[in-house]
Amino acid sequence: MRIGVHAVGRMKAGPERDLAARYFDRFAKAGPAIGLEWAGVAEIAESRAQTAALRKQEEGRALGAASQGSALILLDETGKSIGSEAFAARIGELRDGGARSLLFAIGGADGHDPDLRKTASLVLSFGAMTWPHQIVRVMLAEQLYRAATILSGHPYHRA
Repeated sequence: MRIGVHAVGRMKAGPERDLAARYFDRFAKAGPAIGLEWAGVAEIAESRAQTAALRKQEEGRALGAASQGSALILLDETGKSIGSEAFAARIGELRDGGARSLLFAIGGADGHDPDLRKTASLVLSFGAMTWPHQIVRVMLAEQLYRAATILSGHPYHRA
């Protein structure tokens, strides 16, 4: 199963970008042995619309178009908070259930469009706090790598 990330906004050069790249690279190397292929990160331009609702709609259309044919997991502070093992299990279930691709979507500053939320397999939160998008990308990258190690039985994840 191909796994990709689509994010609204650009990740500027710096330590966050380097750390995210390090974990995405680890995931890319660990994933193929367990049927997970890294498809990369695509950045979607932030909407310049006048209102938050219109910005979410515009960004949601772009994310929705990108997710056609993929299982979709949205990252959102109002989503469900799950542990690393449950996260890995969810990815494994999608893979084993025949999903060809999985797309993680990191929304813009205003959040995700309600219509896009309805199409998601899961709306996921990394906790009740609000995180900068750069940090969310790092956390997602690490959790994808961790999920691959959990699914492969590697000792990286110790409960």
